[in-house]
Amino acid sequence: MLDIAPATVVQVILLAREGSVAEAQLHEFIAGLNTDEKAQLTAIAWVGRGSFEAEEFDDAVETAATEATTPTEDYLMGMPHLAENLEAGLEALGIDVTGEEEDLL
Repeated sequence: MLDIAPATVVQVILLAREGSVAEAQLHEFIAGLNTDEKAQLTAIAWVGRGSFEAEEFDDAVETAATEATTPTEDYLMGMPHLAENLEAGLEALGIDVTGEEEDLL
């Protein structure tokens, strides 16, 4: 189901929580992801904010890939509550990232 590693999503969450202190690092990290990972990261955030249901994840990924008009890093960093949306999206998709969080902290 997920091609993006849960640890990658957790890294984005942690950087997003840092706010302006880690803004450049977050921008660079997301920019460095491949196209599929960017689409999946966006889809996870959309599921988390309720734009798509977990069952519609594949549709969300396709929409993210086909309708991207700005760089993903700019889009996601402009999204209010990015970290919370990603966390909620992972939870809705049934992905437990407890181990990844502990490894990165």
